[in-house]
Amino acid sequence: MQLTSWVGVFFWGFLVVYGAMMYWLSPRTVTLGGFFNGEDSAGRKASPFLLTTSIFISWIFAKSVTNAANLGAEFGLVGGLAYATYWLSIPLCGLVIYRLRRHFGATGMVQFLTSHYGRAAALAFTAAILIRLFNEVWSNTAVVGGYYGESGSIEFIGAALLFTAVTLAYSLRGGLRSSILTDAAQAAIFVVALVAVLGLVLPQHSPAELASTSNWALNAGVDLLLVACLQLVSYPFHDPVLTDRGFISEEKSMLKAFGVAGVLGFFAILAFSLIGVHADLVGMAASGNVPADLARAMGLAALVVMTIVMISAAGSTLDSTFSSLAKLVGRELPALAGKDLGRKALGVGMSTMVLFALFGNLPMLAGTDILKATTISGTMVMGLAPVFVLHGFVTPTRAGFHLSFWAGLALGIALTIGWIPASWAIGDGKYALLLGTNLYGLLLCTALYLIPGWLQRPAVGSAA
Repeated sequence: MQLTSWVGVFFWGFLVVYGAMMYWLSPRTVTLGGFFNGEDSAGRKASPFLLTTSIFISWIFAKSVTNAANLGAEFGLVGGLAYATYWLSIPLCGLVIYRLRRHFGATGMVQFLTSHYGRAAALAFTAAILIRLFNEVWSNTAVVGGYYGESGSIEFIGAALLFTAVTLAYSLRGGLRSSILTDAAQAAIFVVALVAVLGLVLPQHSPAELASTSNWALNAGVDLLLVACLQLVSYPFHDPVLTDRGFISEEKSMLKAFGVAGVLGFFAILAFSLIGVHADLVGMAASGNVPADLARAMGLAALVVMTIVMISAAGSTLDSTFSSLAKLVGRELPALAGKDLGRKALGVGMSTMVLFALFGNLPMLAGTDILKATTISGTMVMGLAPVFVLHGFVTPTRAGFHLSFWAGLALGIALTIGWIPASWAIGDGKYALLLGTNLYGLLLCTALYLIPGWLQRPAVGSAA
């Protein structure tokens, strides 16, 4: 569908107006606490409500709702449930961070690793974070571009880059404080638009009809559901968009916010997968972007609403990505070197935002599959699960961290380049090899983490 004449003006104009509105909502933050920790001008922490809405919408990635609909079209409700299961990692992450803060004095993920596993562990973790944040840029801008044109077209690239520019503009203005405040507005926009989208398609089907496309077999999406169950114990810990919010408020408020946001996210993603189920029921051909294709087929009104859903979801994730990048490079990496940049950290953080806005879109220009940003990265970081979840149950050792972390990374790379033997597959479905790699890999990483701790006598204190 070519967006021409006044229709095109509306769509491009909406993107500009959206950016202007978010810029207006963003405070001009000049304090370190506001830019990096989300504090207001008086130094107060984010309220429980703002924290909950921020966690909720920041993890409703544009690529996530697209993947949910695609999986709903491919596997029915099983596919939607499989993808929604990832959101249950948010409450788990909250519980782990609560424990690390209360019992081990953690003030941040990088600081925690430095204190207990050494600088080399923190650097390895930081590298994984940078890859994750790099993926978040292109995988979300590509989704927005898909509503303006075909992948690789001038319209597609132009919309993705314009969206990046307007998000970068208000992110530079306020950092994490800006992200948290705009998240509240983006969450409201998303929920209203989601209800509108569901209202267009759900009345056409009975509950039994919606459930009819599901087949609870291992080769019909259940293998992906099991992959999600395995990855949820490691996946959240390499995402600073989520974990940064675990250290900016009082512990119990944080725990409650993570729990509520995770449950809301689970049901939101499951509900959006029904868009894909509807597409399958009406006989729409499978594609890499079911929501966009369905919206175009349903007419202008549906396309407008679906575009609003995607822009609000992508914007909340991208601004959080930029703020996490700024904190990581401006504060946490210098701290690893024993330095405090003071107010210079603001300039370093802002420069990092700009660089990632430019180079983070290269995979989008190359047309990379957005689902890979989730399943592959989730496999590569499986070695983080025992490090964070099991910390303190055995003596923490640097050897345990590195054996677990690098084994997981090696298996993720091996899976990507096709070096995992077919004998590891569990079942014969599309995700059989992914499931086997994650199951056997998680068991291996857990053993590699625990064994050095069991062999070493309990250490004095918690540092390795």
